[in-house]
Amino acid sequence: MITALIYLLAAVLAVPLAKRIGLGSVLGYLIAGVIIGPHALHLVGDQTEVMHFAEFGVVMMLFLIGLELRPDRLWAMRRPILGLGGLQVVVTCALLAGGLLLVSDLAWQTALAIGLALALSSTAIVLQSLTERGLLKSPAGNNAFAVLLFQDIAVIPILALLPLLALSSIGGTGADDHGHSLIHDLPTAAKIAVTLATIAGIVIAGRFLAAPVLRYMAETRLREIFTAFTLLLVVAIAALMQVIGLSPALGTFLAGVVLAENEFRHELEVDIEPFKGLLLGLFFITVGASIDFELLIQQPLIIGIAVLALMGIKAAVLGVLAALFKMGRRHGLLFTLALAQGGEFAFVLISAGRSASVFSAEVGSLVTVVVALSMLLSPLLIVLYEYLYSRPDQQACPSSADDNIEPSHDVILAGYGRFGQVVGRLLSAQGYHLTILDHSPSQVEMVRRFGNTVYYGDASRRDLLEAAGAAEAKVLVIAVDEPDKTLAIIATAQQHFPHLKILARAIDRRHTYALMRSGIAGLRRETFDSALNLGVDALKLLGLTDSNASRAGQLFKEHDEQTLKVLSELWGDDKSYGLAVRQRLDDLRQVLLADQKERDAHIDQQSTADHNT
Repeated sequence: MITALIYLLAAVLAVPLAKRIGLGSVLGYLIAGVIIGPHALHLVGDQTEVMHFAEFGVVMMLFLIGLELRPDRLWAMRRPILGLGGLQVVVTCALLAGGLLLVSDLAWQTALAIGLALALSSTAIVLQSLTERGLLKSPAGNNAFAVLLFQDIAVIPILALLPLLALSSIGGTGADDHGHSLIHDLPTAAKIAVTLATIAGIVIAGRFLAAPVLRYMAETRLREIFTAFTLLLVVAIAALMQVIGLSPALGTFLAGVVLAENEFRHELEVDIEPFKGLLLGLFFITVGASIDFELLIQQPLIIGIAVLALMGIKAAVLGVLAALFKMGRRHGLLFTLALAQGGEFAFVLISAGRSASVFSAEVGSLVTVVVALSMLLSPLLIVLYEYLYSRPDQQACPSSADDNIEPSHDVILAGYGRFGQVVGRLLSAQGYHLTILDHSPSQVEMVRRFGNTVYYGDASRRDLLEAAGAAEAKVLVIAVDEPDKTLAIIATAQQHFPHLKILARAIDRRHTYALMRSGIAGLRRETFDSALNLGVDALKLLGLTDSNASRAGQLFKEHDEQTLKVLSELWGDDKSYGLAVRQRLDDLRQVLLADQKERDAHIDQQSTADHNT
């Protein structure tokens, strides 16, 4: 209890202070760890066991990221994952290992092992720092995530390579620490088969079994049971991957991707998020507390040069790659600064390397200090980036929410992409005053180039809506292209500004149901009207008169809007929903058929009347 009290007290004192002075939460956790660690106030001792537990926060973070990535989006990222990530690891490792061979008497096996460990960046620090600043979904954030994902995958073959380096090194004992792997003693072909079968099992279970089981848990209507099952799901997958010698983080990420289209995705996110946040904070504290300041005092020059060399070489490689992949100056700089540090997986590889006798305990301790210090300095680089792009002459490239927003008395428009621009131009042409918000720095920069006033910021924040004039505005139009963000903005507006009439852009049918249940004033499906009009045009080309084609389109629209109301009430019950969908399709056919008969009868009557005349 005392130990838990120390960790919690350090976090709640250091992190808000660090955030207030602009350093970010990650640096606050790291500083808290340094203060309470065995080399400062000595309030806590050795961090090895605590770090092993806290590393589960990284596992949970990758599970949540997987939930945000549908398989088609992951496939679309294959080029940056393989190309950008592969080049970063290979080139960085080669330069670091080569540099070690030039300046030291280390064996090439040792230099290669250290180079591989130092080539990896910190998934936890990078993703947390970019997420809390709203930069993770920027071009630089997407590329950084692709590199980190490749690095997480690369940990597996690197761990397998270390015993081979030990066996081939002079004086190597060939010892390893793979006893935890159930398949370690199997032939290579059997290992591959078991690995592929495990991955396939996760995919199949996530695809076909997860939804029924989650629905069964939800029907208990006991929130704690659903939360317990969510934790069980993540822990079970991580444990399964670990016992067969694979990365737990990679396994849970894969599970998250498989569940990205699951109907319970939002509940999973809500349940996991608090545990992820606490464990990640604990992880950062342990990193800060594990920095060996005694070793730093003994060899300050060597360690200082090593830290600068590590971050300098990684930054140089990342900068060249950013130029090769044409990221642009601003996004290239963010990409470079975000990844120019050692990572938490380096601690795992260093431990495995020492166990396999690839290098000595002294060398391992030195590398550990270098990695930890680089992680401590890393958030400062993000702060530097924010400073560079928040100066008055850089306001076209915002990285934090604008403070000088001009409030609107009429309309607040959240999201100014292809959808929001049409709404904005129409309202502006009618003389209404708009305050336009967008959470994409690149979009804000592009729009501002053409003379439009758009403010950067996350419209789901109460303070930003208040600054935009939500207390006096009449209408809030939400045109962002992320369903989750839309719902978050609605929840904030309804809670704090209930007078606002809210209109929203619906991305797909599932999103439409969620918006209908939220009780907003109105919504429009982004593709429905244009698709309907195109269908009407097709009917005209097929021979229908303009009036008949338009009438068919209008009947279809009216029937579909009625269908939405019926089906939204059944969403979540797959059996009833499927039956209702089929019934509504039959009803639509009957409506169109009846209308056709009525028109034919009218035409016959008209022809008879004309003939009689």
